[in-house]
Amino acid sequence: MDGVEVRPMHADDLPNAERASAAVFLDSDRRDRRVSDPEPEPRSTDVAERWIARMRYFLEVDPQGCWVAADGAQIVGFAIAQNRDRLWYLATYGVLPSMQGHGIGKRLLDAVLTHADGRQGMFSSSVHPGATRRYRLAGFSLHPQMRMIGTVDHTKLAAVTGLSEGSAEDFDWMNRLDRRLRGAGHGPDHRYLLTGHRLVVSRAEPGYVYLDDRGRPTLLAAAEQRTAQQLLWEALASARADTLVNCITTANEWAIDVGLAAGLHLGQEGYIAVRGMPTPAPYLASGQFL
Repeated sequence: MDGVEVRPMHADDLPNAERASAAVFLDSDRRDRRVSDPEPEPRSTDVAERWIARMRYFLEVDPQGCWVAADGAQIVGFAIAQNRDRLWYLATYGVLPSMQGHGIGKRLLDAVLTHADGRQGMFSSSVHPGATRRYRLAGFSLHPQMRMIGTVDHTKLAAVTGLSEGSAEDFDWMNRLDRRLRGAGHGPDHRYLLTGHRLVVSRAEPGYVYLDDRGRPTLLAAAEQRTAQQLLWEALASARADTLVNCITTANEWAIDVGLAAGLHLGQEGYIAVRGMPTPAPYLASGQFL
């Protein structure tokens, strides 16, 4: 649309961009809702504030990867990408439903892909047909990903050993592990994740997992499958009420084995999109930090 400007994001765009994001993903959740799923609810104030804080962080670390589509004062689309070493990742991307089909999404994606400057890439994708078409045309391989949900059967929990609470002192070896698995360290993302998550590590056989405030695994990486399974068992033992294990690819079937043993249910959930790299394993990606 001629009146829509695609431009770099500014800090004062964040509240309007959050409102656009909330509308985009509520519509997506309603469109893709399974019959057995609860009715999607609007984003809470707390979740909105956390979204703004996370996007402000991205804007501070790598502002050239943060773009919006503006129709006057209204933000109608957004694309937030980041470069870390040799890896580019797309943290979030969307266009208001009423503005889709006019090329705005392509313009936003072109802007953030230009920022990639030839780096290998990875992100978590929805099943939106227009978006997945753009991703494939941009050279990304789309690997179906799965999720596991449900209440952990604590009588089935496996005993784990060799795990410790992690700290910033672990970041150096964690970044080396990241480079082995995904071609690039998480760099400053580790420090950001540590501010709001519990970090559990295995130092003897390298591996780590971040757990959110509900005990759910947010990002897991390990040198060996056995270590990855130990870390996931620890996450499931920490889960409160229903839990979620997300971003499971076929290269990470070890996670399915753990989840099924713990009484969780398996379902499909979008794609992991990669370009110039294999899907990492043993690895469970973060939706927004990959």
